[in-house]
Amino acid sequence: MSARVCVGAVAGSFGVKGEVRLKSFCAEAEDIARYGALSDEKGSQSWDIKLTRPVKGGFAARLSGVTTKEAADKLRGTRLYAPREALPDLPDDEFYHADLIGLTLYDTGGTTLGRVKAVLNHGAGDLLEIAIKGVNQPVLLPFTRAHVPTVDLTKGRIIADPPEGLFPDKTPE
Repeated sequence: MSARVCVGAVAGSFGVKGEVRLKSFCAEAEDIARYGALSDEKGSQSWDIKLTRPVKGGFAARLSGVTTKEAADKLRGTRLYAPREALPDLPDDEFYHADLIGLTLYDTGGTTLGRVKAVLNHGAGDLLEIAIKGVNQPVLLPFTRAHVPTVDLTKGRIIADPPEGLFPDKTPE
């Protein structure tokens, strides 16, 4: 498990006085401001966050040290990370996306299907993007209890019962 978890991103500047448009990846969107200073992906910069008001697609926010529109513009696309210890513990059936990435995916018979490359959500629920060795196109597996009955973080594995035909047939003809 990583020491930091991505909790949001800077979508661009907002106004002319250094505010940014902030997109939250938190279950409760406003929690992004409750985890203390957030850092960039490399951990080389960090900012205290103050939400100023809700705006379409997120929040207008002030980041410490960002006082001009130009400085805010430079942060566009910056992903914001919180220290794992600042985040709340989750119930047994919930997971941080960062913890799922890199886990090996097995079918219910124990056959390796691939590795979780990313967790996506386009509005209709989470999808696991599965990279399969020797296959260029990833497979998108719905992250539901029906298709993913077991996630074992301590063993670094996921047991899946994917819909028939979702994974390419690996048996020689």
